[in-house]
Amino acid sequence: MIYFLLMLGVCFVLGGLAVASNPSPYYGVVGLVMASVVGCGWLVSLGVSFVSLVLFLVYLGGMLVVFVYSVSLAADPF
Repeated sequence: MIYFLLMLGVCFVLGGLAVASNPSPYYGVVGLVMASVVGCGWLVSLGVSFVSLVLFLVYLGGMLVVFVYSVSLAADPF
């Protein structure tokens, strides 16, 4: 079990680095989704599944709305 938690922690850090190091928002959102899923999986393994579900819905939902809005503004020529 400790190796599983360690693997989730490493994947969470790698997801955070993927978000921070990608200049393109299209590839950065992949790291955001990965970090969010791994972080929620980490919380589920610790036994707080409701908090994990709420965090997943609120955090990822809000960030994806901001991502879609910023991409649509960047794609608009005017």
